[in-house]
Amino acid sequence: MSQPIRIGTRGSPLALAQAHLVADALRAALGVETGIVPITTTGDMIQDRALAELGGKALWTKELDRALVEGRTDLSVHSMKDVETIRPDALVIAAMLERADTRDRLIGAESIETLPEGARIGTSSPRRTAQLLARRPDLCCAMIRGNVQTRLAKIESREFDATLLAAAGLDRLGLDIGTPLDLLPAPAQGAIGVEILAERRDLAEILAAIDHRPTHVAVDAERAFLAALGGDCHSAIAALARDNVVKAEILSADGRETQSGEGEAAGLARRLLDRASPRLRAMFTA
Repeated sequence: MSQPIRIGTRGSPLALAQAHLVADALRAALGVETGIVPITTTGDMIQDRALAELGGKALWTKELDRALVEGRTDLSVHSMKDVETIRPDALVIAAMLERADTRDRLIGAESIETLPEGARIGTSSPRRTAQLLARRPDLCCAMIRGNVQTRLAKIESREFDATLLAAAGLDRLGLDIGTPLDLLPAPAQGAIGVEILAERRDLAEILAAIDHRPTHVAVDAERAFLAALGGDCHSAIAALARDNVVKAEILSADGRETQSGEGEAAGLARRLLDRASPRLRAMFTA
């Protein structure tokens, strides 16, 4: 391309860091010049309510989608765990960078076990809430929103005793803090995706040079598992794939019931739902 490729991204420090990783990869692989185009999303503007109350993951993507369709950007960079399972036909995830650390880190305590009785944990994730309550039913999980720096400030001010943050995001911000946990992560956690208009064959050819196929295959399998479950932002779902084999669990909101297993995405989703109680199965639409 004769003009720099315009990279659409959210404007948070983490999102910008991820956009620069894509820009660096394109420059290293092909010598391609790029420009970063920060875009404010609805999810960035509304910080006082949980995503599930506001329309889910589309809050992070719809403004970026509009910029692509209107020709204001050439590609969008996403944290893949924040991308809706079903995307518009006009758009396609053309590449994913090599996946980073998929784990969560506990901030504010040495371990889940050493948290004080009734500790107040800041998290807006149904998955993290359910996984914590499955281990420590006494914990009090309350909504926390904002970027990484905002959440860390709330721990520092003792508004919360602890929080969980994705290791990949912390690493990308140069923050070597927190205790890694052995919890199964959110589907697609740690993966950066690059999305374009499906009609842009020229860009698809360029982005093929930075596509990490093992990451792409694994994340596609995790997203296929999500689609087969029919979960939404209220559902507690964890999944991690190696190639096309998915290891996953679904949990009740209070963590009292967990169904887990591994296998091919669609078959595994059916098995977990078949074993689930009516109360847990009601959290899914498959």
